[in-house]
Amino acid sequence: MGKYTSLKEEAYAANMQLPELGLVLFTFGNASAVDRDKGVFAIKPSGVPYAELTVEDMVICDFDAKIVEGKMRPSSDTKTHAVLYKEWDKIGGVVHTHSTYGTAWAQALRDIPIFGTTHADHLISDIPCAPPMKDEYIAGDYEHMTGYHIIDCLKERGLDYNEIGMILVGSHAPFTWGATVAKAVYNSAVCEEVAKMAHLTLQINPNASPLKEALKKKHFERKHGKDAYYGQGC
Repeated sequence: MGKYTSLKEEAYAANMQLPELGLVLFTFGNASAVDRDKGVFAIKPSGVPYAELTVEDMVICDFDAKIVEGKMRPSSDTKTHAVLYKEWDKIGGVVHTHSTYGTAWAQALRDIPIFGTTHADHLISDIPCAPPMKDEYIAGDYEHMTGYHIIDCLKERGLDYNEIGMILVGSHAPFTWGATVAKAVYNSAVCEEVAKMAHLTLQINPNASPLKEALKKKHFERKHGKDAYYGQGC
């Protein structure tokens, strides 16, 4: 077994879940998993169809997005992942998709409103949509600055990356993260499903009201609060 085999296996498994969950088409997305002790992460190679991927295809990079091990070019979004790992030391995985509904909200430059308890089970705010990136960011080191654009948006909104786990980059698509890459994949699926529900809600009732505060608090805290009682516990 190689030095990074288990990390590659973790990243590979996460990437393979994306088409299974209907979150990617062709090569539209990527997932990465980090090893904090080694200071590296494993990420999907660029432009390789999911059906052709193998564990050994995963590319190992450091937090400056430099290749440490791998025969192929890593994802074009590698620098974005690297920035998030460098700046957010409590995340273990990052996922980027161009899932249909999440991307549609990003293209509309709209936050995803919190209309119901499914949304509140995961976060108690709208899913934020960062504005389109500045021209100088786009013309410069685009993927690197995408990472900082995400970070800056959360700071400006007063949101904690440990609590929110997902964002839309305006005119682009969703990015998600989590304590593990499995959690980041889960957050991608949640983001897409909530985006779809919000879209359908507004189709049925364009004047739908946001979820009332008492229900937001109840549904979030029963799963995530200090007295959480959802699930089987430890």
